Amino acid sequence: MPSILDRILGRKPAEKTAAEAAKVTEEAAAKRREELAAKQKAAEDARKAFEAAEAARVAAQKAAQTTTGAAGTIGAAASAAAAVLTGKEYVVVSGDSLSKIAKEQLGDAKRWPEIYEANKAVIGDNPNLIKPGQKLRLP
Repeated sequence: MPSILDRILGRKPAEKTAAEAAKVTEEAAAKRREELAAKQKAAEDARKAFEAAEAARVAAQKAAQTTTGAAGTIGAAASAAAAVLTGKEYVVVSGDSLSKIAKEQLGDAKRWPEIYEANKAVIGDNPNLIKPGQKLRLP
């Protein structure tokens, strides 16, 4: 039973406040779990979309190489020209380097300086320091 002083000051019994604190803590934890699940789902959806786009890109690249035969260099140059016209972007993933991106996207690893020059504002002063998630504009 609360004392007269507790009643005058509006204090609640200790067991009531502990139960309310536990309820608030559980509600906050449930909210954090829901937010985490939503973030994980968004990340998984983004990963799946990236993998689908990457698979389509690789398939298109293989198709271009097999249909052009000896003119593969011409096909790579044409795809690079198309990238300039469309303003194609590339999202850096773990393990990427500018030369690897240049080889995969432009057909020639030696074209990495073109990617660097087009993205100095994003990459910074060190072309060897690209980070996963950076969006690079391809020349």
